[in-house]
Amino acid sequence: MDVSVIIVSYNTAAATVECLKSVEAAKGSKKIVVVDNASTDQSAHNIRQLFPDIQLMVNERNRGFAAANNQALPLCRGRCIIYLNPDTIVKPDAIGKAVAFMDRHPNIGLAGAKILNPDGSLQESVSRRYPGEKFTRGETDGLAGNIACVLGAFMIARKSLLDELHGFDEDFFLYGEDQDLAWRIREKGFSIGYIEDAEVFHWGGQSEARTPPAAVFEKKLNAEYLFYAKHYKQDTIERIKRAQRLKAKFRLLTLHLSLRFSANKSKAQNKIDCYRLICKKTNA
Repeated sequence: MDVSVIIVSYNTAAATVECLKSVEAAKGSKKIVVVDNASTDQSAHNIRQLFPDIQLMVNERNRGFAAANNQALPLCRGRCIIYLNPDTIVKPDAIGKAVAFMDRHPNIGLAGAKILNPDGSLQESVSRRYPGEKFTRGETDGLAGNIACVLGAFMIARKSLLDELHGFDEDFFLYGEDQDLAWRIREKGFSIGYIEDAEVFHWGGQSEARTPPAAVFEKKLNAEYLFYAKHYKQDTIERIKRAQRLKAKFRLLTLHLSLRFSANKSKAQNKIDCYRLICKKTNA
């Protein structure tokens, strides 16, 4: 089998159904595994009813994105693994083109597709630098290639390499696990690639739609600092903290001064909440 597709769902029932329709219709030999992280919106029921041939794993609790993907990895027999978000629609030839790209580029361990917004415009999906990398002093020396990471909405990687790395680091509950995996793959001497002719539509943020914006930001901030702790020197982390703290204090001052004149007070308050979280994190 060419490829195994892993999809982790969490309260994305309608989006997951449309995603699975597109994957089933896509060209190529593939196995599909869905891991549902204790959804409360009939996600598992819908998948069982509409896609009886798809392998479904249902967790009794939300194990997080990284752990749920790892849970499916031993069931996959494809020589390549595609990690796919449930709020995506793959074009019919995207999976085949992704596999062909990996076959043509044996030096690439993981690659991302061309991600499109629902209106067809390009969604930023390739990063040349890691978070806080401008503050590093030698930490990234020796990493293969010139792409730091790609958006986790669609990633294809070599199964043998994922087995060697034991998949995602499960210390990352949600966010940051894709950047960490890309780093570890580059440490092994493999580059990160970008597949421009494999196109995937991505809605984004569906599983967190009911989570307050500041709470989402806090999860991302915690994941960012977990990444720093794994890969950066302590003095680098301190430089990052100082820079973020100074920026946050300045922005809090200006936001408080302008709040009474703001046309969108809830948006301004959300920014204030986020900068307060940065101050709290960088003072810890």
